[in-house]
Amino acid sequence: MKTLSGSRASDLELAHDVLDTLGQLIDAALRHLNSLCVVDGRLSQQLLDQYQLPCYEVSFCTADHTAARHLVDYAVSVCAQDDVAAWAACQFAATSVQSVMGRLAARPVEYGMGSDDIADALRQLGEAGFADFYLASERMAELGQALMAREGDYVPMLLTDEQREIRDAIRRFSTNVVMELAEDIHRHDRDVPEEILQPLREMGCFGISIPERFGGLQSDSGDDSLYMILATEELSRGSLGAAGSLITRPEILARALLTGGTSEQQKRWLPLVASGEVLCAISLTEPDYGSDLASVKLKATRTDGGWLLNGSKTWCTFAGTASLIVTLARTGDESDGHKGLSCFLVKKPRCEGQEFEVRQDPADGAGHGKLTGKAIPTIGYRGMHSFDLFFEDFFVSGEDVIGEEAGVGKGFYFVLTGLTGGRMQTAARASGVMQAACEQAVEYAGNRKVFGQPIGGYQLTRINISRMVCALLAAKHFSYAVARQVDAGGGRIAASLVKLFACRAAEWVASTSLQIHGGMGYAEEVPVSRYFVDARVLSIFEGTEEVLALRVIAKELVISASNSDGQTVSRRPLKT
Repeated sequence: MKTLSGSRASDLELAHDVLDTLGQLIDAALRHLNSLCVVDGRLSQQLLDQYQLPCYEVSFCTADHTAARHLVDYAVSVCAQDDVAAWAACQFAATSVQSVMGRLAARPVEYGMGSDDIADALRQLGEAGFADFYLASERMAELGQALMAREGDYVPMLLTDEQREIRDAIRRFSTNVVMELAEDIHRHDRDVPEEILQPLREMGCFGISIPERFGGLQSDSGDDSLYMILATEELSRGSLGAAGSLITRPEILARALLTGGTSEQQKRWLPLVASGEVLCAISLTEPDYGSDLASVKLKATRTDGGWLLNGSKTWCTFAGTASLIVTLARTGDESDGHKGLSCFLVKKPRCEGQEFEVRQDPADGAGHGKLTGKAIPTIGYRGMHSFDLFFEDFFVSGEDVIGEEAGVGKGFYFVLTGLTGGRMQTAARASGVMQAACEQAVEYAGNRKVFGQPIGGYQLTRINISRMVCALLAAKHFSYAVARQVDAGGGRIAASLVKLFACRAAEWVASTSLQIHGGMGYAEEVPVSRYFVDARVLSIFEGTEEVLALRVIAKELVISASNSDGQTVSRRPLKT
Protein backbone atom coordinates (compact mmCIF):
# COMPACT_ATOMS: atom_id res chain seq x y z
CA MET A 1 0.00 0.00 0.00
CA LYS A 2 1.22 3.51 -0.80
CA THR A 3 2.01 6.05 1.91
CA LEU A 4 1.22 9.76 2.12
CA SER A 5 3.15 11.81 -0.40
CA GLY A 6 2.02 15.37 0.32
CA SER A 7 0.15 15.55 -3.00
CA ARG A 8 -3.63 15.63 -2.67
CA ALA A 9 -4.06 13.68 -5.92
CA SER A 10 -1.74 10.97 -4.60
CA ASP A 11 -3.58 10.98 -1.30
CA LEU A 12 -6.82 10.28 -3.17
CA GLU A 13 -5.13 7.28 -4.79
CA LEU A 14 -4.10 6.18 -1.32
CA ALA A 15 -7.70 6.67 -0.15
CA HIS A 16 -8.77 4.21 -2.87
CA ASP A 17 -6.17 1.71 -1.65
CA VAL A 18 -7.28 2.10 1.97
CA LEU A 19 -10.91 1.65 1.00
CA ASP A 20 -10.01 -1.42 -1.09
CA THR A 21 -8.41 -2.99 1.99
CA LEU A 22 -11.47 -2.10 4.03
CA GLY A 23 -13.74 -3.58 1.38
CA GLN A 24 -11.87 -6.86 1.54
CA LEU A 25 -12.61 -7.10 5.27
CA ILE A 26 -16.31 -6.40 4.68
CA ASP A 27 -16.39 -9.04 1.92
CA ALA A 28 -14.78 -11.58 4.27
CA ALA A 29 -17.42 -10.83 6.91
CA LEU A 30 -20.20 -11.32 4.35
CA ARG A 31 -18.73 -14.61 3.13
CA HIS A 32 -18.70 -15.84 6.71
CA LEU A 33 -22.35 -14.87 7.20
CA ASN A 34 -23.11 -16.61 3.92
CA SER A 35 -21.53 -19.82 5.25
CA LEU A 36 -23.66 -19.58 8.39
CA CYS A 37 -27.00 -18.75 6.76
CA VAL A 38 -27.09 -20.67 3.48
CA VAL A 39 -28.32 -24.26 3.52
CA ASP A 40 -28.25 -26.40 0.39
CA GLY A 41 -27.89 -23.36 -1.83
CA ARG A 42 -30.78 -21.45 -0.22
CA LEU A 43 -30.68 -18.57 2.23
CA SER A 44 -32.41 -19.45 5.51
CA GLN A 45 -34.28 -16.44 6.87
CA GLN A 46 -34.46 -18.14 10.27
CA LEU A 47 -30.68 -18.50 10.40
CA LEU A 48 -30.21 -14.96 9.15
CA ASP A 49 -32.41 -13.74 12.00
CA GLN A 50 -30.11 -15.49 14.47
CA TYR A 51 -27.35 -13.11 13.36
CA GLN A 52 -29.31 -9.88 13.28
CA LEU A 53 -26.74 -7.74 15.07
CA PRO A 54 -23.77 -8.64 12.83
CA CYS A 55 -26.04 -8.32 9.77
CA TYR A 56 -27.22 -4.90 10.93
CA GLU A 57 -23.67 -3.74 11.56
CA VAL A 58 -22.27 -5.07 8.30
CA SER A 59 -25.04 -3.23 6.42
CA PHE A 60 -23.85 0.02 7.96
CA CYS A 61 -20.24 -0.93 7.23
CA THR A 62 -21.19 -1.35 3.56
CA ALA A 63 -23.15 1.92 3.51
CA ASP A 64 -20.29 3.93 5.06
CA HIS A 65 -17.71 2.28 2.82
CA THR A 66 -19.77 2.85 -0.34
CA ALA A 67 -20.43 6.49 0.55
CA ALA A 68 -16.70 7.04 1.02
CA ARG A 69 -15.92 5.42 -2.34
CA HIS A 70 -18.35 7.68 -4.19
CA LEU A 71 -17.08 10.83 -2.48
CA VAL A 72 -13.47 9.93 -3.29
CA ASP A 73 -14.43 9.20 -6.92
CA TYR A 74 -16.04 12.63 -7.15
CA ALA A 75 -13.03 14.31 -5.53
CA VAL A 76 -10.68 12.77 -8.08
CA SER A 77 -12.62 14.52 -10.85
CA VAL A 78 -12.35 17.98 -9.21
CA CYS A 79 -9.01 17.66 -7.42
CA ALA A 80 -7.16 19.85 -9.88
CA GLN A 81 -9.61 22.72 -9.47
CA ASP A 82 -10.57 22.42 -5.80
CA ASP A 83 -8.20 21.22 -3.10
CA VAL A 84 -10.84 21.52 -0.37
CA ALA A 85 -13.08 18.96 -2.06
CA ALA A 86 -10.22 16.45 -2.15
CA TRP A 87 -9.33 17.27 1.44
CA ALA A 88 -12.92 16.68 2.59
CA ALA A 89 -13.07 13.35 0.72
CA CYS A 90 -9.87 12.16 2.35
CA GLN A 91 -11.08 13.14 5.81
CA PHE A 92 -14.39 11.36 5.27
CA ALA A 93 -12.62 8.25 3.95
CA ALA A 94 -10.43 8.19 7.05
CA THR A 95 -13.51 8.60 9.26
CA SER A 96 -15.18 5.69 7.46
CA VAL A 97 -12.16 3.49 8.09
CA GLN A 98 -12.47 4.17 11.81
CA SER A 99 -16.22 3.58 11.81
CA VAL A 100 -16.07 0.30 9.89
CA MET A 101 -13.09 -1.05 11.82
CA GLY A 102 -14.83 -0.19 15.07
CA ARG A 103 -17.92 -2.16 14.09
CA LEU A 104 -15.93 -5.19 12.93
CA ALA A 105 -13.57 -5.12 15.91
CA ALA A 106 -16.50 -5.15 18.35
CA ARG A 107 -17.35 -8.78 17.49
CA PRO A 108 -14.73 -10.23 15.10
CA VAL A 109 -15.64 -13.86 15.86
CA GLU A 110 -19.15 -13.30 14.50
CA TYR A 111 -17.57 -12.22 11.23
CA GLY A 112 -15.28 -15.24 11.10
CA MET A 113 -12.25 -13.23 12.13
CA GLY A 114 -9.79 -13.42 14.98
CA SER A 115 -8.29 -10.57 16.91
CA ASP A 116 -5.09 -11.09 14.90
CA ASP A 117 -6.98 -10.48 11.64
CA ILE A 118 -8.28 -7.16 12.91
CA ALA A 119 -4.86 -6.23 14.32
CA ASP A 120 -3.17 -7.05 11.01
CA ALA A 121 -5.67 -4.95 9.09
CA LEU A 122 -5.27 -2.03 11.48
CA ARG A 123 -1.50 -2.30 11.23
CA GLN A 124 -1.64 -2.35 7.43
CA LEU A 125 -3.97 0.64 7.38
CA GLY A 126 -1.90 2.43 9.99
CA GLU A 127 1.35 2.02 8.08
CA ALA A 128 -0.05 4.17 5.30
CA GLY A 129 -0.41 7.05 7.76
CA PHE A 130 -3.68 8.07 6.11
CA ALA A 131 -5.97 8.27 9.14
CA ASP A 132 -3.26 9.70 11.40
CA PHE A 133 -2.77 12.56 8.97
CA TYR A 134 -6.35 13.41 8.01
CA LEU A 135 -7.90 12.87 11.44
CA ALA A 136 -5.34 14.92 13.34
CA SER A 137 -7.37 17.46 15.35
CA GLU A 138 -5.44 20.46 14.03
CA ARG A 139 -5.97 19.38 10.43
CA MET A 140 -9.70 18.65 10.90
CA ALA A 141 -10.14 22.10 12.45
CA GLU A 142 -8.28 23.67 9.54
CA LEU A 143 -10.65 22.00 7.08
CA GLY A 144 -13.60 23.21 9.14
CA GLN A 145 -12.32 26.78 8.93
CA ALA A 146 -11.88 26.47 5.16
CA LEU A 147 -15.45 25.17 4.78
CA MET A 148 -16.89 27.88 7.05
CA ALA A 149 -15.40 30.48 4.71
CA ARG A 150 -17.50 29.09 1.85
CA GLU A 151 -21.24 29.36 1.28
CA GLY A 152 -23.91 27.04 -0.06
CA ASP A 153 -22.31 24.26 -2.04
CA TYR A 154 -18.98 24.23 -0.12
CA VAL A 155 -17.38 22.40 -3.09
CA PRO A 156 -17.96 22.38 -6.89
CA MET A 157 -21.12 20.45 -7.81
CA LEU A 158 -20.34 19.48 -11.44
CA LEU A 159 -23.79 20.42 -12.73
CA THR A 160 -24.74 21.30 -16.29
CA ASP A 161 -26.00 24.83 -16.95
CA GLU A 162 -29.58 23.54 -17.15
CA GLN A 163 -29.28 21.58 -13.92
CA ARG A 164 -27.79 24.57 -12.13
CA GLU A 165 -30.50 26.87 -13.47
CA ILE A 166 -33.28 24.61 -12.21
CA ARG A 167 -31.58 24.05 -8.87
CA ASP A 168 -30.99 27.76 -8.35
CA ALA A 169 -34.60 28.64 -9.18
CA ILE A 170 -35.89 26.16 -6.60
CA ARG A 171 -33.24 27.33 -4.11
CA ARG A 172 -34.46 30.93 -4.42
CA PHE A 173 -38.06 29.81 -3.96
CA SER A 174 -37.09 27.69 -0.96
CA THR A 175 -35.20 30.60 0.64
CA ASN A 176 -37.67 33.36 -0.12
CA VAL A 177 -40.98 31.53 0.31
CA VAL A 178 -40.69 28.17 2.03
CA MET A 179 -38.32 29.27 4.81
CA GLU A 180 -40.53 32.29 5.52
CA LEU A 181 -43.56 30.04 6.06
CA ALA A 182 -41.88 26.97 7.55
CA GLU A 183 -41.83 27.96 11.21
CA ASP A 184 -45.49 28.98 11.27
CA ILE A 185 -46.52 25.73 9.56
CA HIS A 186 -44.45 23.67 11.99
CA ARG A 187 -45.32 25.41 15.24
CA HIS A 188 -49.04 25.69 14.50
CA ASP A 189 -49.30 22.36 12.64
CA ARG A 190 -50.92 23.96 9.59
CA ASP A 191 -51.63 22.48 6.16
CA VAL A 192 -49.22 23.22 3.33
CA PRO A 193 -50.59 26.52 1.92
CA GLU A 194 -51.22 27.49 -1.66
CA GLU A 195 -48.37 29.99 -1.36
CA ILE A 196 -46.11 26.93 -1.62
CA LEU A 197 -48.21 24.64 -3.81
CA GLN A 198 -49.06 27.06 -6.62
CA PRO A 199 -45.50 28.23 -7.42
CA LEU A 200 -44.42 24.58 -7.49
CA ARG A 201 -47.16 23.88 -10.03
CA GLU A 202 -45.96 26.81 -12.14
CA MET A 203 -42.35 25.59 -11.99
CA GLY A 204 -43.45 22.09 -13.05
CA CYS A 205 -42.05 20.43 -9.93
CA PHE A 206 -44.88 17.90 -9.64
CA GLY A 207 -43.96 16.60 -13.09
CA ILE A 208 -40.24 16.39 -12.54
CA SER A 209 -40.33 12.55 -12.70
CA ILE A 210 -42.99 12.35 -15.43
CA PRO A 211 -42.09 12.09 -19.15
CA GLU A 212 -42.63 15.09 -21.43
CA ARG A 213 -45.21 13.22 -23.48
CA PHE A 214 -47.44 13.30 -20.40
CA GLY A 215 -46.79 16.96 -19.60
CA GLY A 216 -43.85 16.41 -17.27
CA LEU A 217 -40.25 17.61 -17.31
CA GLN A 218 -38.57 14.21 -17.74
CA SER A 219 -37.18 13.49 -21.19
CA ASP A 220 -39.08 10.88 -23.20
CA SER A 221 -35.74 9.42 -24.25
CA GLY A 222 -34.85 8.20 -20.74
CA ASP A 223 -34.80 8.98 -17.04
CA ASP A 224 -32.57 11.58 -15.44
CA SER A 225 -33.25 11.34 -11.72
CA LEU A 226 -30.72 14.01 -10.84
CA TYR A 227 -33.30 16.74 -11.47
CA MET A 228 -35.63 15.14 -8.95
CA ILE A 229 -32.81 14.83 -6.41
CA LEU A 230 -31.70 18.44 -6.81
CA ALA A 231 -35.27 19.71 -6.44
CA THR A 232 -35.87 17.54 -3.38
CA GLU A 233 -32.65 18.71 -1.72
CA GLU A 234 -33.53 22.36 -2.15
CA LEU A 235 -37.15 22.00 -1.05
CA SER A 236 -36.12 19.98 2.00
CA ARG A 237 -33.57 22.64 2.85
CA GLY A 238 -36.53 25.00 3.18
CA SER A 239 -38.75 22.60 5.10
CA LEU A 240 -38.99 18.82 5.12
CA GLY A 241 -42.65 18.74 6.15
CA ALA A 242 -43.93 21.72 4.19
CA ALA A 243 -42.08 21.25 0.89
CA GLY A 244 -39.39 18.57 0.80
CA SER A 245 -41.78 15.65 0.49
CA LEU A 246 -44.24 17.17 -1.97
CA ILE A 247 -42.69 15.57 -5.05
CA THR A 248 -42.07 12.17 -3.43
CA ARG A 249 -45.63 10.99 -3.94
CA PRO A 250 -45.84 11.96 -7.64
CA GLU A 251 -42.51 10.13 -8.08
CA ILE A 252 -43.88 6.89 -6.59
CA LEU A 253 -47.18 7.14 -8.48
CA ALA A 254 -45.45 7.90 -11.77
CA ARG A 255 -43.10 4.92 -11.50
CA ALA A 256 -46.00 2.60 -10.60
CA LEU A 257 -48.14 3.82 -13.52
CA LEU A 258 -45.26 3.75 -16.00
CA THR A 259 -44.41 0.21 -14.90
CA GLY A 260 -47.85 -1.35 -14.68
CA GLY A 261 -50.52 1.11 -15.75
CA THR A 262 -52.47 0.80 -18.97
CA SER A 263 -51.87 3.38 -21.69
CA GLU A 264 -55.29 4.85 -20.92
CA GLN A 265 -54.43 5.20 -17.22
CA GLN A 266 -51.12 6.84 -18.04
CA LYS A 267 -52.75 9.31 -20.42
CA ARG A 268 -55.50 10.07 -17.92
CA TRP A 269 -53.56 10.54 -14.70
CA LEU A 270 -49.97 11.50 -15.45
CA PRO A 271 -50.78 14.89 -17.07
CA LEU A 272 -53.04 15.78 -14.13
CA VAL A 273 -50.35 14.84 -11.62
CA ALA A 274 -47.61 16.60 -13.61
CA SER A 275 -49.56 19.86 -13.64
CA GLY A 276 -50.33 19.63 -9.93
CA GLU A 277 -54.05 19.74 -10.67
CA VAL A 278 -54.26 16.37 -8.93
CA LEU A 279 -52.24 16.06 -5.72
CA CYS A 280 -51.63 12.50 -4.62
CA ALA A 281 -50.87 10.42 -1.53
CA ILE A 282 -49.54 6.88 -1.12
CA SER A 283 -51.26 4.48 1.31
CA LEU A 284 -49.26 1.32 1.99
CA THR A 285 -48.75 0.98 5.76
CA GLU A 286 -51.33 -0.62 8.05
CA PRO A 287 -51.66 -0.51 11.85
CA ASP A 288 -50.16 -4.01 12.22
CA TYR A 289 -47.96 -4.00 9.10
CA GLY A 290 -45.40 -1.33 8.35
CA SER A 291 -42.46 -2.29 6.17
CA ASP A 292 -43.84 -5.85 5.83
CA LEU A 293 -45.95 -4.96 2.81
CA ALA A 294 -46.46 -8.58 1.78
CA SER A 295 -48.74 -8.99 4.82
CA VAL A 296 -51.12 -6.11 3.98
CA LYS A 297 -54.70 -6.96 4.96
CA LEU A 298 -56.89 -4.09 3.68
CA LYS A 299 -59.49 -6.18 1.87
CA ALA A 300 -60.67 -5.53 -1.68
CA THR A 301 -63.75 -7.55 -2.63
CA ARG A 302 -65.13 -7.79 -6.15
CA THR A 303 -68.47 -6.17 -6.81
CA ASP A 304 -70.36 -5.04 -9.92
CA GLY A 305 -68.05 -2.79 -11.92
CA GLY A 306 -65.21 -2.77 -9.44
CA TRP A 307 -64.12 -3.41 -5.87
CA LEU A 308 -65.15 -2.58 -2.30
CA LEU A 309 -62.38 -1.64 0.10
CA ASN A 310 -62.73 -2.44 3.80
CA GLY A 311 -60.15 -1.96 6.54
CA SER A 312 -57.56 0.42 7.93
CA LYS A 313 -54.43 2.17 6.76
CA THR A 314 -52.06 4.38 8.70
CA TRP A 315 -49.27 6.89 8.15
CA CYS A 316 -50.75 8.04 4.85
CA THR A 317 -49.00 11.37 4.38
CA PHE A 318 -50.90 14.17 2.61
CA ALA A 319 -54.13 12.14 2.55
CA GLY A 320 -56.28 15.15 3.46
CA THR A 321 -55.09 17.54 0.76
CA ALA A 322 -54.66 14.82 -1.86
CA SER A 323 -57.46 14.06 -4.30
CA LEU A 324 -55.92 10.74 -5.37
CA ILE A 325 -54.60 8.06 -3.01
CA VAL A 326 -52.61 5.11 -4.35
CA THR A 327 -53.77 2.31 -2.06
CA LEU A 328 -52.32 -1.20 -1.73
CA ALA A 329 -55.03 -3.75 -0.92
CA ARG A 330 -55.47 -7.50 -0.82
CA THR A 331 -57.41 -8.89 -3.77
CA GLY A 332 -56.34 -12.49 -3.14
CA ASP A 333 -56.03 -14.76 -0.12
CA GLU A 334 -53.65 -14.03 2.73
CA SER A 335 -51.80 -17.21 1.83
CA ASP A 336 -50.90 -15.60 -1.52
CA GLY A 337 -48.59 -13.14 0.28
CA HIS A 338 -47.29 -10.41 -1.99
CA LYS A 339 -48.88 -12.08 -5.03
CA GLY A 340 -52.34 -11.30 -3.70
CA LEU A 341 -51.98 -7.52 -3.65
CA SER A 342 -53.21 -4.88 -6.08
CA CYS A 343 -52.83 -1.09 -6.39
CA PHE A 344 -55.97 1.04 -6.41
CA LEU A 345 -56.34 4.67 -7.47
CA VAL A 346 -58.73 5.98 -4.83
CA LYS A 347 -60.38 9.27 -5.76
CA LYS A 348 -61.59 11.74 -3.13
CA PRO A 349 -62.20 15.49 -2.82
CA ARG A 350 -59.51 17.73 -1.40
CA CYS A 351 -60.09 18.21 2.33
CA GLU A 352 -58.55 20.83 4.59
CA GLY A 353 -57.61 20.36 8.21
CA GLN A 354 -56.71 17.27 10.16
CA GLU A 355 -59.92 15.25 9.90
CA PHE A 356 -62.12 14.36 6.97
CA GLU A 357 -64.99 12.11 6.01
CA VAL A 358 -65.91 11.18 2.43
CA ARG A 359 -69.29 9.56 1.73
CA GLN A 360 -69.95 8.16 -1.69
CA ASP A 361 -73.16 9.07 -3.48
CA PRO A 362 -75.12 6.15 -4.99
CA ALA A 363 -76.33 8.57 -7.67
CA ASP A 364 -72.79 8.60 -9.00
CA GLY A 365 -72.80 4.83 -9.27
CA ALA A 366 -70.33 4.55 -6.40
CA GLY A 367 -72.45 2.83 -3.75
CA HIS A 368 -72.74 3.79 -0.10
CA GLY A 369 -69.07 3.66 0.91
CA LYS A 370 -67.26 5.86 3.38
CA LEU A 371 -63.63 6.89 3.90
CA THR A 372 -62.59 8.67 7.07
CA GLY A 373 -59.21 10.14 7.96
CA LYS A 374 -57.63 11.62 11.06
CA ALA A 375 -54.16 13.15 11.25
CA ILE A 376 -51.65 11.60 13.66
CA PRO A 377 -50.06 14.17 16.02
CA THR A 378 -46.28 14.11 15.48
CA ILE A 379 -43.26 15.84 17.02
CA GLY A 380 -42.00 16.94 13.61
CA TYR A 381 -42.55 16.55 9.86
CA ARG A 382 -45.60 18.78 10.10
CA GLY A 383 -47.46 20.40 7.25
CA MET A 384 -48.37 17.49 5.01
CA HIS A 385 -49.83 15.53 7.97
CA SER A 386 -49.89 11.74 8.15
CA PHE A 387 -53.34 10.18 8.50
CA ASP A 388 -55.03 7.10 9.87
CA LEU A 389 -57.56 5.98 7.23
CA PHE A 390 -60.59 3.74 7.55
CA PHE A 391 -62.40 2.33 4.50
CA GLU A 392 -65.99 1.10 4.82
CA ASP A 393 -67.38 -0.51 1.63
CA PHE A 394 -65.55 2.18 -0.33
CA PHE A 395 -66.13 1.56 -4.02
CA VAL A 396 -63.30 1.75 -6.56
CA SER A 397 -63.95 1.18 -10.23
CA GLY A 398 -62.23 -1.68 -12.03
CA GLU A 399 -60.73 0.98 -14.30
CA ASP A 400 -58.90 2.39 -11.29
CA VAL A 401 -56.88 -0.72 -10.51
CA ILE A 402 -53.37 -0.01 -11.79
CA GLY A 403 -53.09 -2.23 -14.86
CA GLU A 404 -56.87 -2.89 -14.68
CA GLU A 405 -57.64 -6.64 -14.77
CA ALA A 406 -54.11 -7.51 -15.90
CA GLY A 407 -52.74 -5.67 -12.85
CA VAL A 408 -54.75 -7.60 -10.26
CA GLY A 409 -52.30 -9.40 -7.97
CA LYS A 410 -49.31 -7.41 -9.23
CA GLY A 411 -49.58 -4.31 -7.06
CA PHE A 412 -46.66 -5.29 -4.85
CA TYR A 413 -44.30 -5.22 -7.84
CA PHE A 414 -45.62 -1.87 -9.03
CA VAL A 415 -45.06 -0.41 -5.55
CA LEU A 416 -41.50 -1.75 -5.43
CA THR A 417 -40.53 0.27 -8.51
CA GLY A 418 -41.81 3.36 -6.78
CA LEU A 419 -40.11 2.56 -3.48
CA THR A 420 -36.69 2.40 -5.12
CA GLY A 421 -37.16 5.97 -6.31
CA GLY A 422 -38.74 6.90 -2.99
CA ARG A 423 -35.74 5.67 -1.01
CA MET A 424 -33.34 7.47 -3.31
CA GLN A 425 -35.43 10.59 -2.89
CA THR A 426 -35.51 10.19 0.89
CA ALA A 427 -31.72 10.33 0.87
CA ALA A 428 -32.05 13.62 -1.01
CA ARG A 429 -34.48 14.85 1.63
CA ALA A 430 -31.90 13.96 4.26
CA SER A 431 -29.27 15.93 2.34
CA GLY A 432 -31.59 18.95 2.26
CA VAL A 433 -32.07 18.86 6.03
CA MET A 434 -28.30 18.48 6.49
CA GLN A 435 -27.66 21.41 4.16
CA ALA A 436 -29.93 23.66 6.23
CA ALA A 437 -28.42 22.42 9.50
CA CYS A 438 -24.86 23.05 8.26
CA GLU A 439 -25.71 26.54 7.03
CA GLN A 440 -27.35 27.46 10.33
CA ALA A 441 -24.43 26.06 12.35
CA VAL A 442 -21.87 28.03 10.33
CA GLU A 443 -23.87 31.25 10.63
CA TYR A 444 -24.43 30.88 14.37
CA ALA A 445 -20.83 29.86 15.04
CA GLY A 446 -19.64 33.00 13.30
CA ASN A 447 -21.90 35.34 15.28
CA ARG A 448 -22.18 33.87 18.77
CA LYS A 449 -19.38 34.90 21.12
CA VAL A 450 -18.34 32.88 24.16
CA PHE A 451 -15.39 33.75 26.41
CA GLY A 452 -14.43 36.65 24.20
CA GLN A 453 -14.49 35.11 20.74
CA PRO A 454 -16.97 33.57 18.28
CA ILE A 455 -17.57 29.88 19.00
CA GLY A 456 -16.51 29.25 15.43
CA GLY A 457 -13.01 30.22 16.50
CA TYR A 458 -12.73 27.23 18.80
CA GLN A 459 -11.12 24.04 17.57
CA LEU A 460 -13.93 21.66 18.54
CA THR A 461 -16.55 23.75 16.72
CA ARG A 462 -14.45 23.83 13.56
CA ILE A 463 -13.86 20.07 13.79
CA ASN A 464 -17.58 19.38 14.18
CA ILE A 465 -18.42 21.60 11.22
CA SER A 466 -15.84 19.81 9.08
CA ARG A 467 -17.39 16.45 10.03
CA MET A 468 -20.92 17.74 9.37
CA VAL A 469 -20.11 19.09 5.92
CA CYS A 470 -18.15 15.96 4.99
CA ALA A 471 -21.17 13.81 5.88
CA LEU A 472 -23.38 16.11 3.79
CA LEU A 473 -21.04 15.88 0.79
CA ALA A 474 -20.85 12.10 1.08
CA ALA A 475 -24.65 11.81 1.14
CA LYS A 476 -25.03 14.10 -1.86
CA HIS A 477 -22.51 12.36 -4.10
CA PHE A 478 -23.70 8.93 -3.01
CA SER A 479 -27.21 9.99 -4.06
CA TYR A 480 -26.03 11.28 -7.41
CA ALA A 481 -24.21 8.02 -8.11
CA VAL A 482 -27.27 5.97 -7.17
CA ALA A 483 -29.43 8.11 -9.46
CA ARG A 484 -27.22 7.14 -12.37
CA GLN A 485 -27.57 3.45 -11.44
CA VAL A 486 -31.36 3.67 -11.13
CA ASP A 487 -31.63 5.49 -14.46
CA ALA A 488 -29.64 2.66 -16.03
CA GLY A 489 -32.18 0.13 -14.77
CA GLY A 490 -30.49 -1.02 -11.55
CA GLY A 491 -29.70 0.47 -8.18
CA ARG A 492 -32.34 -1.23 -6.01
CA ILE A 493 -29.92 -2.19 -3.23
CA ALA A 494 -27.88 0.98 -3.76
CA ALA A 495 -31.03 3.05 -3.17
CA SER A 496 -31.54 1.26 0.14
CA LEU A 497 -27.88 1.76 1.07
CA VAL A 498 -27.92 5.49 0.38
CA LYS A 499 -31.10 5.90 2.39
CA LEU A 500 -29.56 3.97 5.29
CA PHE A 501 -26.44 6.14 5.22
CA ALA A 502 -27.99 9.56 4.57
CA CYS A 503 -30.81 9.29 7.09
CA ARG A 504 -28.52 8.24 9.93
CA ALA A 505 -26.11 11.03 8.93
CA ALA A 506 -28.92 13.59 8.93
CA GLU A 507 -29.84 12.72 12.52
CA TRP A 508 -26.25 13.26 13.64
CA VAL A 509 -25.75 16.46 11.64
CA ALA A 510 -29.01 18.01 12.90
CA SER A 511 -28.18 17.04 16.48
CA THR A 512 -24.67 18.47 16.23
CA SER A 513 -25.98 21.69 14.70
CA LEU A 514 -28.40 22.03 17.59
CA GLN A 515 -25.55 21.44 20.05
CA ILE A 516 -23.50 24.20 18.41
CA HIS A 517 -26.45 26.52 19.03
CA GLY A 518 -26.41 25.59 22.73
CA GLY A 519 -29.49 26.70 24.66
CA MET A 520 -30.87 28.59 21.67
CA GLY A 521 -30.94 25.37 19.70
CA TYR A 522 -33.50 23.99 22.11
CA ALA A 523 -35.84 26.95 21.55
CA GLU A 524 -38.68 26.50 19.07
CA GLU A 525 -38.05 29.94 17.62
CA VAL A 526 -34.76 28.77 16.12
CA PRO A 527 -35.05 26.68 12.90
CA VAL A 528 -32.44 24.14 14.02
CA SER A 529 -34.87 22.73 16.60
CA ARG A 530 -37.21 21.91 13.70
CA TYR A 531 -34.40 20.27 11.74
CA PHE A 532 -33.68 18.13 14.80
CA VAL A 533 -37.21 16.70 15.11
CA ASP A 534 -37.71 16.49 11.35
CA ALA A 535 -34.50 14.54 10.82
CA ARG A 536 -35.62 11.89 13.28
CA VAL A 537 -38.36 10.63 10.98
CA LEU A 538 -36.04 10.03 8.03
CA SER A 539 -34.74 6.65 9.25
CA ILE A 540 -38.32 5.50 9.92
CA PHE A 541 -40.34 6.15 6.76
CA GLU A 542 -39.78 4.67 3.28
CA GLY A 543 -38.55 1.50 5.02
CA THR A 544 -37.36 1.60 8.62
CA GLU A 545 -33.64 1.47 9.27
CA GLU A 546 -33.88 -2.00 10.79
CA VAL A 547 -35.92 -3.50 7.96
CA LEU A 548 -33.65 -1.99 5.32
CA ALA A 549 -30.50 -3.16 7.06
CA LEU A 550 -31.73 -6.70 7.83
CA ARG A 551 -34.40 -7.71 5.32
CA VAL A 552 -33.21 -5.82 2.25
CA ILE A 553 -29.51 -4.93 2.38
CA ALA A 554 -27.96 -7.68 4.51
CA LYS A 555 -30.14 -10.31 2.85
CA GLU A 556 -28.97 -9.31 -0.62
CA LEU A 557 -25.34 -8.88 0.43
CA VAL A 558 -25.21 -12.27 2.12
CA ILE A 559 -26.86 -13.97 -0.86
CA SER A 560 -24.40 -12.27 -3.23
CA ALA A 561 -21.32 -13.14 -1.17
CA SER A 562 -19.56 -16.04 -2.88
CA ASN A 563 -18.64 -19.05 -0.77
CA SER A 564 -15.15 -20.51 -0.81
CA ASP A 565 -16.44 -23.26 -3.09
CA GLY A 566 -18.14 -20.79 -5.42
CA GLN A 567 -21.61 -22.09 -4.52
CA THR A 568 -24.46 -20.27 -6.21
CA VAL A 569 -27.14 -19.16 -3.77
CA SER A 570 -30.81 -19.14 -4.71
CA ARG A 571 -32.62 -15.88 -4.06
CA ARG A 572 -35.64 -17.79 -2.83
CA PRO A 573 -35.36 -18.05 0.97
CA LEU A 574 -35.37 -21.48 2.53
CA LYS A 575 -38.39 -22.04 4.79
CA THR A 576 -37.11 -23.32 8.10
